[in-house]
Amino acid sequence: MTPVLIRIALRYAAAVLVTRGLLGADDAAAISTDPDIQMVIEAGVGVAIAGATEAWHWAAQKFNWSH
Repeated sequence: MTPVLIRIALRYAAAVLVTRGLLGADDAAAISTDPDIQMVIEAGVGVAIAGATEAWHWAAQKFNWSH
């Protein structure tokens, strides 16, 4: 399910970049259909989510928030 959501998000992000003229249509198609790029982005999102979770846990311990 995650790859499907990432592909949808990539299509919308590519559409925004194409609309703004920052990315060509061919580049946008490569980003939204290339499985290697999708895998890298999926791994990056996973790392970001894990990092946010750890940061939240660290802040909870530092500020004595109750669980």
